[in-house]
Amino acid sequence: MKIGVLALQGAFREHKQMLERLGAEAVEVRKPEHLAGLQGLIVPGGESTTIGKLAREYGIDAAVARRVEAGDLAVWGTCAGAIWLAREIPHYPEQPRLGLMDIAVERNAFGRQVASFEEDLEVKGLDKPFHAVFIRAPAITRVGPGVEVLAYHGKDVVLARQGRLLASSFHPELTGDFRLHRLFLDLANNLVTS
Repeated sequence: MKIGVLALQGAFREHKQMLERLGAEAVEVRKPEHLAGLQGLIVPGGESTTIGKLAREYGIDAAVARRVEAGDLAVWGTCAGAIWLAREIPHYPEQPRLGLMDIAVERNAFGRQVASFEEDLEVKGLDKPFHAVFIRAPAITRVGPGVEVLAYHGKDVVLARQGRLLASSFHPELTGDFRLHRLFLDLANNLVTS
């Protein structure tokens, strides 16, 4: 299995290492042509405005949108990547984004860097809690009718799925727990159904 990690900015190396440890071929994506042959793409945490601007400038956003709409690419956005996937970003209507997932994502919903925290989450489909790392984390404040909520932190949605799109507010790549990366590989391989 060949999975890309958007490597324009942010924590892409940790995702790449987790994918490789699961046996996937991990490819750093910096140009539209790097998407060729990929079954999935992970968009890492980082600075969401920068990721959006660079993805637009290099034409990656349009190339990803075409592949997603054709049904042949799964995409997982973690933290800033979840913001990039969102259809709506309250208070930042002009921020560049892919906008393909029917969610609204509030930037820095849990506070600034100094308010970072870790929390055990109950995740739908997992047999035991997932230890999640939240850093300047966004919250999913609205989900559309086709979006499945997979985890909450209190009343806030922090993990959701829409078809082959996955969005998480937290950084699973900073843990030793491979279960969400394995879930994404299953999504990319069309092994997860609604």
